[in-house]
Amino acid sequence: MVARDTSRKAAALQAEIHRRMEPAERLRIAIEMSEFARSLTRAGLKAQHPEYDEAQLDAAMLERLYGFRGGK
Repeated sequence: MVARDTSRKAAALQAEIHRRMEPAERLRIAIEMSEFARSLTRAGLKAQHPEYDEAQLDAAMLERLYGFRGGK
């Protein structure tokens, strides 16, 4: 699948680069991207709800990322 903002040529080059990477390197990059996405999500939630404490931000993160609503 090619992203809308990426040409087919650029996507093919990126795929070739990824194929040449060691599995551990691909995993490291995936983890970094996941952590970055989580930090952006948390920052966005904090900007939308400056009154939230850490526990409320954690609950909002669970809901945003997984559709899970905590509580009893």
